[in-house]
Amino acid sequence: MTRKWKNAAVLLDDGRLHKTTVCTGDGFIRSVGGDGDADEEIDCSGKYLLPGLVDIHTHGRAGYDFVSATDSQMQKMKEDYARHGVTSLFPTLASATVEQWKDAVVHITAVGFAGIHLEGRYLHPEKRGAHAPELLAPLDPSELESILSGISLPCHVSAAWELDIDGSFAACAKRFGATLSLGHTMATAKEAELALRRGVTCFTHLCNAMPPLHHRAGGAVCTALTSDAYAELIADGIHVCPEMVKLIDQCKRDRLILVSDSMEATGCPDGSYSIAGQPVVVRNGRAETSDGKLAGSTLNLWDGVKNLMRFASVPLESAVPCATIQPARAVGIDNRVGSITPGKVADLLVVDKDLNIREVLTNGKIIQP
Repeated sequence: MTRKWKNAAVLLDDGRLHKTTVCTGDGFIRSVGGDGDADEEIDCSGKYLLPGLVDIHTHGRAGYDFVSATDSQMQKMKEDYARHGVTSLFPTLASATVEQWKDAVVHITAVGFAGIHLEGRYLHPEKRGAHAPELLAPLDPSELESILSGISLPCHVSAAWELDIDGSFAACAKRFGATLSLGHTMATAKEAELALRRGVTCFTHLCNAMPPLHHRAGGAVCTALTSDAYAELIADGIHVCPEMVKLIDQCKRDRLILVSDSMEATGCPDGSYSIAGQPVVVRNGRAETSDGKLAGSTLNLWDGVKNLMRFASVPLESAVPCATIQPARAVGIDNRVGSITPGKVADLLVVDKDLNIREVLTNGKIIQP
């Protein structure tokens, strides 16, 4: 079926809102502008038409975790993400055994997600956060090769790259086409700069699980803010305070990536859950381990977009790319998703003037939130 979406304020590649027409069909965006015929016309007067959201760092939601979920549970999560505006995501595997990761890869591939994010095992022990210490491992290229050789989807790897002494771990990841991100790290500024030279192009949940920015030792945060690398940000108002969000946005606007870092309790009541081998208690939406460490979030990515607008005083058209085309570019899937461009997958959000998601189009299929 072909559809014509008309009279919306459409966010296009130039980062501006245009009142124009978008035609979709066969799961793809067929045209932008023009007056061609369609099987169905949808009047979006008074609404925005935006690209579907892209979340490259999320561990789960709806009561399930990507490390342990079955095919059917992953399908339920995929549908729940879509209802909340996320049409492309990289299921993110927290620390687990190699065998558990390999099993999870099989299920993730079967359900058909956009890619996989490995965020665990290869972390600095002092910045492990909620990851169980017994699940951490040395940066062994042979172990990484055994994992990546079984992944057919795009892959993103977070690690404490300062522990990759000779660069062989990074070289292995790059050989398999993975994108690299520095996180859960004690890296100095010089070590972070070396990681960039070795192929790292992103920083994992900037400010979290790394030394704080200091005027005598800028560390990884300073390197992130002053380089052209991408930087993830959890804009829930808990992981990073609003004034710091504003600073990061001003430094990284074109390289900022909003992520949810959501865990299995997202969309669920407060209570007892787990992540990365650790029990987690969620109170008032805040997820913590028994020793008080943050354990992911219960953030919906669309709420992160709205929080960025509020914290950094930026308009919708500035905030949305941080959760659409910029994460897509960072992990190399921007040829398929992330913007309203002819030939790309028909992933769209219809949003009202109060910024409520009214309809989601994913692969050309309409889903009600």
